Amino acid sequence: MSVEPRLTATMDMQSAMKKQNQEQTKNIILDSIADGVFTVDEDWRITSFNRAAERITGVPRDQAIGRPCRDIFHSSICETECALGKTMRTGRPIVDLALDIQNAAGRRIPISISTAILSDEDGNVMGGVETFRDLSVVEELRKELQDKYTCEDIVGRSSAMRRIFDILPQIAQSNSTALLEGESGTGKELFARAIHNLSDRRNKPFVIINCGALPDALLESELFGYEAGAFTDARRKKLGRFSLAHGGTIFLDEIGDISPAMQARLLRVLQEGTFEPLGSEKTLTVDARVIAATNKNLAKLVRKGTFREDLYYRINVVRVELPSLRERREDVPLLVDHFLAKFNRLQNKNVPGVSGEAMAVIMAYDYPGNIRELSNIIEHAFVLCQGGLIDAQYLPSPPGNGRTAERSEHPTNATIKAIEAMHIADIIRRCGGNRLAAAQALNMHPSTLYRKVNKLGIELPTKDGRSQKAH
Repeated sequence: MSVEPRLTATMDMQSAMKKQNQEQTKNIILDSIADGVFTVDEDWRITSFNRAAERITGVPRDQAIGRPCRDIFHSSICETECALGKTMRTGRPIVDLALDIQNAAGRRIPISISTAILSDEDGNVMGGVETFRDLSVVEELRKELQDKYTCEDIVGRSSAMRRIFDILPQIAQSNSTALLEGESGTGKELFARAIHNLSDRRNKPFVIINCGALPDALLESELFGYEAGAFTDARRKKLGRFSLAHGGTIFLDEIGDISPAMQARLLRVLQEGTFEPLGSEKTLTVDARVIAATNKNLAKLVRKGTFREDLYYRINVVRVELPSLRERREDVPLLVDHFLAKFNRLQNKNVPGVSGEAMAVIMAYDYPGNIRELSNIIEHAFVLCQGGLIDAQYLPSPPGNGRTAERSEHPTNATIKAIEAMHIADIIRRCGGNRLAAAQALNMHPSTLYRKVNKLGIELPTKDGRSQKAH
């Protein structure tokens, strides 16, 4: 070989080594950044993907490189107004835009993104670069710092729940006594807290007492307090719940269980706003908004003579009837997602969801214990599930320790298929019609999803969700 070709080969090798070293240096720098960083070429294919991006998305670098960015992020703006696309069209960077993506496990991740054009040394556009920051912890802290129970925390999209959501702010702005009626486990305390937190009293105390859990003597002292020496063990003065709730709200749970004698004492507080602590001759005045709740039909108790009619009309100024879970069955998938997110956060696990078969069993059950029972069922399955989707084998058998309604104990194949079809269609809709994102959320291969769609006769959205180049 002549000198010139050998020299050329050496220079090419040195150039290749230099390029490799530059690439390694670039990766080291990118991996040292706490935020996710990725770059795309002009065809929207990912050309670099740092370690933080792997952590946030759950997608390994070697699986991300070369793929369209929309297949990795499944962002809420991927198919409509891609931020990186806008930057590449206009040349203007975007800074700290808040949005959601879906990670590899199908979990929603709140992030903030910043975009810029990626150019070579001569200023020619080579693609784009985006940095993104995981805001999950920030969102959780913000949620905890806000009022804990508001309409947004009560999960539901059924017509029955929407009707309650519509009137809850108006109820909250009133000082009138409210009565919440509903079966056990329907979330009466949650609604009471929502009313309080939406009201002008939100910065004052919210005091709870379960009237059905205490005998008369204890209930009276808890509600109205007592003076030192009022009885043998009363060594010092104690404020009652009404005094503690002054300026705020008192929640009288299971009010239908109190005795006629206690009903008379309670009626006076509601009518006049006054009471005397046990062992005291001093009359106290209280300003507390009263919210009462019961799992009984108070109107029937009035007709039977076990509940005072005058007290009933005093507390039944604004009445809200909370639907049972079997009356809002379409909310079950949302509640399942809600409880899974809660248990994942509390136990530091990553259970992505439930299988179609498990969802069919969950949907077919009648829930005599309502939302509380559904929560227990999901927690039972969550504890037993070691990874991946919760399958039917992890559910209590039958759900609710044998209290399944007769018609729901053994759902037919037709019922299971119908519920599975509804579940899949709901996931596709929630993914904005993006079939790939839906398959990932369901933890199944896209081809499996397509087969199920055809087999179950699921009507797909007209928008494919992947028709545009986007992030």
